Amino acid sequence: MSNNIVVAIDGYSSCGKSTLAKALAKKLHFIYVDSGAMYRAVTLYFLRNKIDLHSHDAIMDALKNIHLNFHSRDYQTHITLNDEEVSDEIRLMPVSENVSAVSAIREVRHEMVRQQQRMGKSKNIVMDGRDIGTVVFPHAQVKLFMTADPYVRAERRYKELSPNNPDISLEDVFENLAHRDYQDTTREESPLTRAEDAIILDNTDLTPDEQLQFAIDKITPFLKK
Repeated sequence: MSNNIVVAIDGYSSCGKSTLAKALAKKLHFIYVDSGAMYRAVTLYFLRNKIDLHSHDAIMDALKNIHLNFHSRDYQTHITLNDEEVSDEIRLMPVSENVSAVSAIREVRHEMVRQQQRMGKSKNIVMDGRDIGTVVFPHAQVKLFMTADPYVRAERRYKELSPNNPDISLEDVFENLAHRDYQDTTREESPLTRAEDAIILDNTDLTPDEQLQFAIDKITPFLKK
């Protein structure tokens, strides 16, 4: 391939964006860049250091001290925050409850986009998030926009969270997702919207293998160029 390929996957929370992106990267031998994990890691840093989300100076100072990296282990992508492995901690409820607010901060998004675009300049990558096809890589060769029934999404998220959060209820998760949907779609900075040229992937009734094949079918023509 003479030119690197970027696959941009956007969509609502708990639609399986990361699952699909990881499977695609493994299947195609692309690099997986988990943008959602990046914002979660920033949120974790802000929570740990009690950063005032209304203070521009505090936010800018914090961003200067945040260094994120990805590494692969056992065919899984892991993220480090200032060289500390945080892949599990960023999935806990305190981060989930604050990540939309942190992601909506203009300074945070600009810094993350800068890092993401650097990653996509010289490698074939798969990246998932909320604004990958609209803001980060508007010229990506393949754009997918994932969606699913809200109750199905809540059930999936509950199964993911419950082992480490025994006191959480399905209703809690459903309300959290509804709140995040509202924040993601109405925020001023890079709201969740479908790019005009994005392909809709509704996986309410699809298995992981079926959605993987759907995506591969859309990417294959670019692999042959």
